[in-house]
Order: sequence, then structure tokens, then C-alpha cells
Amino acid sequence: MTDPNHPNDQSHPGDPNRPGDPNRHGGPNRPGDPHHPIDPDHPDHLSEPTPPPHPYYQELEFLTAWEARGRFAVRYGEDHQLPARPGFLARRALLGTAAAPVLQYRLVASAQTDPRAYGLLEREVAAAVAIERRYGAERFSAVLPRLVGFDLTAAEPFVLYRPQAGRPLFEWAGRLGADDQERITGQLAMAVRLLGDLDLVHRAIAPDTVRWDGSRVRLCEPYAALRAGEPREAFGAAPWASPEQRAGQGATDPRDDLWSVAELAYYLLSGRPDRGDGPPVDLADYRRLAALGHSGLFSPQAAGRPRPAELLRLLHVPDPLAAGAGAADPLDRRRAEYDAQIARKRALSGRDRPGAEPAGETSAAPARSQRPTLWGRVFGGGDDPRRPVAPPPPSEPLPAPPSRSRMCPHCLLPVEYDERLLVTIDAKGNRIPLDLSAERRPGHVTDALRKAYHLCPHTVDGDEGHELPVPYLVNGEPLSIALVGSSSVGKTHLLAAMLGEVELGGLEPYGLKCRPLNPEAHRTYLRERVQSLQQGRQLGRTGQQTFARFADGLLVSAGGATPRPVVFFDLAGEDLAQDSEVGRFLMGVDAFVFVLDPLRSIRLSSLDPIREQSGVRRRDLGDEAFATVLNRIPRQRGGLVAAPAALAVNKSDLVRFEPVVDRWLGRALPARHDPAALRAESRDAYAFLADRAGPAWLKPFDDCADCTLHFVAATGGQARGDRFPHGARPRRVLAPLLSLFAMCGLLPGAEPAGPAGPTEGIVR
Repeated sequence: MTDPNHPNDQSHPGDPNRPGDPNRHGGPNRPGDPHHPIDPDHPDHLSEPTPPPHPYYQELEFLTAWEARGRFAVRYGEDHQLPARPGFLARRALLGTAAAPVLQYRLVASAQTDPRAYGLLEREVAAAVAIERRYGAERFSAVLPRLVGFDLTAAEPFVLYRPQAGRPLFEWAGRLGADDQERITGQLAMAVRLLGDLDLVHRAIAPDTVRWDGSRVRLCEPYAALRAGEPREAFGAAPWASPEQRAGQGATDPRDDLWSVAELAYYLLSGRPDRGDGPPVDLADYRRLAALGHSGLFSPQAAGRPRPAELLRLLHVPDPLAAGAGAADPLDRRRAEYDAQIARKRALSGRDRPGAEPAGETSAAPARSQRPTLWGRVFGGGDDPRRPVAPPPPSEPLPAPPSRSRMCPHCLLPVEYDERLLVTIDAKGNRIPLDLSAERRPGHVTDALRKAYHLCPHTVDGDEGHELPVPYLVNGEPLSIALVGSSSVGKTHLLAAMLGEVELGGLEPYGLKCRPLNPEAHRTYLRERVQSLQQGRQLGRTGQQTFARFADGLLVSAGGATPRPVVFFDLAGEDLAQDSEVGRFLMGVDAFVFVLDPLRSIRLSSLDPIREQSGVRRRDLGDEAFATVLNRIPRQRGGLVAAPAALAVNKSDLVRFEPVVDRWLGRALPARHDPAALRAESRDAYAFLADRAGPAWLKPFDDCADCTLHFVAATGGQARGDRFPHGARPRRVLAPLLSLFAMCGLLPGAEPAGPAGPTEGIVR
């Protein structure tokens, strides 16, 4: 069999006529090579399930790096355990009648109770796909692991690689000449450079994981890879892993891998491993390492080492990416459109007029106090939004009822606190009057009010009676958030995932403390929604309502300030798409999360099988719920919606291998509010949607003065029946909420503005 990594193989990997090019997507007139059966056009590909041709054979179905589906006859070898990868089994396999060898790593069923194990496999596959898509057709890709395929939805999820040529480096110790040692060091530096350009850090470069065939090195599979900039996770052993990596300190850096390259260079030359805590004590004895030592390559801190491109220049190794350094990203044109849209909205809202406060500057007054109140927005008047307001008093104990009224989020009428309208609600839903006039113990009064409700006095005959949690009326200015989208786009799952992350303390790193708005209602929501999702159960569809009620509420406070009630509305898509009375509350909603479904919007052939399976069709006209809601919300000067908004591309796991999606979905949220990262994600998401979906799906961004865009995944996978077979794995679900909190002045250290700039003076 021709090995593409063998030195005698002189054909170019990018040549479409080259035998076995795994990145060739041939058609009927371009048959595949039986020695590299990873293309669905390969002659051994089984388009339909067939009886196995031999009792030793089974069938194996998987996706290639380009998410093309293939099915082949397969014969497996014996399983063996991997000490470095607990929960995984490895085995060789032969694909097709040509018996092309592959290596399979699969997550056994018994290890799937640990959600981290599945996450590690997902992370590995994402890294391997990124490598294959970017470099698979390049000659220098021989130094990198080569992906064949994967299936993350199988009962035992797996990933397939081409077998590695050569032998581990530890078998070559003391047997290599100076030229070979220099080639190995140079090729390892090149591999780190290639990975670094993908924002990947391998973290597992060592004598037993790197192979050498006499001509080329080959890195092992990226099972330990992390994204550059993510918090380091403790991994590896001395001397091969850097001191910072072993300790799990700081942020992951491509120069972590250069430490490993330095230690291997010393090992190959000296024949023994170093201590691994800094420059070797006898480094001066090896003249061939003098230049590496002077460069800082053995520095125990990543910041002291040269960058991969600098090391290549030092080693006189051509930079494989230098020729394509000026290549334009195909989405750059769309990113420029985003910038133009931001400028357009700033002009329409008057923010770029002479004397207007520049974007990015923070006023000395508390952020939220500068925004008009809901009363003022709907009825006019109210406090001057530019007048400085003193910080509110601390929130403990529960403050006395304020004299000013609160707007009922259901009927949009003012409600004055009245003790005669206090009630409790029993298990059957009965409203029981609550009389606290005889209670003389302040602690008992506070506790009773915390769980009590206040009837809305504006109920008229024929309308559904409703009530408000008392904390909604006696704390800071409320913030109402509505999730908008058609039926089955995942609004309910997204809200449950958000509140699940909040319950796990996801907002605390940002300086926010959260308590239930009503303890009993919150417990019910956690039990019926959040816990069900966390246990891997698919949530039922939200039923249509005759009256809009919020799903759950929180009291959110920052830095000891008075808590602000935050309530979430989750209505059925049918209710939102109709101009009915149920949706009249939308005119008073403070902020919106528009939830977009890739199955309905994104033009990618890899989504077609899922669309067919789920009965969903792609639409060019956008989400009708978006249009209906946006047409109903009051506009400010310039015709823009003043209510802050976030456009959440939910189910982003379906498109996670698109580079622009993987750049964000593969990362955890930053540990603090980062306006630059928020803007970068919004630009990328806008560019992706503009390129793959069309303008109708961007209507929330076009119509709202402040709108950020986010890649999120509420469940992290597709349901089978009523369950998610590998559990629910939310990703970045707090990003839209944090963005809205920042724009509404609820997030410490963030000014009340989206990417379009400050929102002072906007009246809606």
C-alpha cells in the first residue's frame, strides 16, 4: 500500500489525480482509491445497508472531516486499553474489500456516565476536523495526525485516524545523527506553527507520542488539545510538559508546545531527559543547542519563549504559512458589512452627532440610572434619564415597599403596592388572602413577603386574573426578557439551560448574585424543566396560552446594590407568530433573545439528512415570529427598536465544524466581561449568517439599535425519541444573557451599550 507519508511517495497531496487523496471530493467520473476509503464516492462505499460479505466483517458508518457520510464493510482487530486515555479503547480496523487500515478510538459505554469523557472526545474530534479541513491537501500535513472519520452519535462514539508511520522517538534515542536531530526539531516547530495558526495547543508532545520514520515526524492524535487562550488544565509530566502546563496555571499558549520541542531537542542530543524546570544545567556543553538556549526556548514561562514563527526563522526552516499569509478570509467581506451596519444604526439613532458621548466611554453615573424607566418609555415623563441618581441602598433585609408604582409585565398597567391585595397560592392554585397586619415580628414579615404574591388590580371581567411576586414590586427596576422564535427552535431548552447554568453559579464570576423571585415557583421550574434537561430528557413543547405569563424570575444584584427582578417570558412559537392579544405584553418588554435554528436557516448540505429526519424545511424568508414581534415593538427615532436584543444561533453544535463556529463554540466563556470578544463573536456570527442564511434571518440585528450575536447550544446534541443519548451538554448559553445584562446596566464593569455604542437618550 502506498503510504502518503513515506519518503518514496513523491506525489503531491493536493493533486486531484493523486491516488488516495483523502480530501478529494470526487463525483461519478472521479472514482476513489481503494487504499484510502474515506470518501463516500469510493467504490467500496455501501450506499445502502447490505448483509456483511463475510462473517468476520461488520458495517461501519461515519462522517468524514467534511461531514460527508460513508458506510463500509469493516473487520476489527483486538481492543487494547490506553493508559493516557481512561474510558477509551483502541483497535485497528480494515475498511472495505481493499482492507485499508485505520485506527479507531472509541468511548466505551461504561465510561459515558462521566460527562467529561464525552467532552474530551468532542474536543479531540473538533481539533482533528479543523486540522484536516485546513491542511489535509497540503504536503506538509504529513507531520500532523490525519483524520479518517468520526461518529459522535453512536452508542459508543468513536474517531478514526490513519495509522502512524515510523517508530516512537524514544526508540531512536542515541541513534540519530546531527542532521536527523535538526530535521526532527525543525519539523516539530513547524507542526506547532501549523497548530498555532488554528489556535490549537497539542499539549502531548513527548518521546512516546511523536514518531519518526527516518524522514518525517508525526504528532499523535490531538486527544489533549486545548484552544489557545483557554485556562490551562493540568496535564503531562516532567520534563515534556511545561511547568505552567503541569501546574494548570494561566492561559494555554502555543509556546507551551515549544517547551516540549526544546526538551525533545535536548533529549535527542544528550540521550537523557532533563529535569524539566528550566534550562538544562549542562546546556552550555551542547553547542548545537546554544541558539535555542539564547532564544529563551527553555524558559519556564511561555512569555519568555519565542513564538513558533520566530523559532522557524531561528532554525532556518521555511514557514509553511508565509506564502498564504495574505490570503483573505472569505467571510471578511461580510464582517465589513457588519461594521457598515453598525455605522448605519449609529447614524440613525443620532449617536455619531457632534457632542454625543463616544462609544466605549463610561459615564460616572450608575449605568442603569441613565436609561429611561419602563413607565417613562410607555407613558412619557418620568425621571430625566441623564440626571445622576445616587446608588441604591443595600438589599438586606428586604426593603420596604417603594412609593412609586411598578409596571405589570402582563397587562402593561401600573401597580401600586397594596397590602390588601397580598395572597399566597396553595398546591391546587387557589389564591388565599394574606393578612400580615397582626404580625409583629419583622423577620416573619420579611419571610412571608418573600413567598407572597400581589394581585394585579387591573383584571376586568372576562380577563384571566394574574398576580405578581411581591419581590417584583419592592426591589429595584425590573427587567423583562422575552425569548422569540418559531415553534421547535429550542427556546424552552435554551431558557432551561440558561437558568441551569445560573443555578450552578455561572453568573458569580461576573460579580452577580442571584436569588429566586419566588422560591416555590422557581423550585417548580427547576424540577420540571432544568432537572429534566440535565437528566437528558427532551422537554415538551411550550403550549399556547390565552394570557402571557413569565416562565421564571430571578433577583439579580451586583456589589451589594438593590436587587433587580429579572423575569423571563417563553411563549409558544404559534403565539409569537400571530398578532394576537396574547402578545400585547411585548410592547413593554425590556430586552429580547431571538432564537435562530440552523435547520431552518443555514444552507449546508450536511444539515439535509437531519432536516429530512426531523421534517424541518429551510426557509429563505426568515423566522415569521421574528418579523411579527419586531413589527409590534415600539420604535425610536430612526425607526430602530430601542430594546436591547441578542440573536442566539441555537443548536450551533449542528454546524460546530464550520471554522467560524468552532472558533467560539469550542471555547468556554471568558471569566470576565470582554467587550472586544463580544464584538468579535458578533461580527463572526453576522458574517456566517449573512453568508449561509441570508438577510431575512438577520432582521433582529438590522432592526434593533443594540443587538449582539452569539453561537450557543442548549443541548449539545440531537434527541432520539424523548432523550439525548449522551446527555444534555449546554455550551455558551449564558452569553446572550450576559450581553443583555451589560446593555441594560446590570453587569458590573460594563456600560449600558451594545456594539453600536451607548444607549443614553434612546426612548422607546
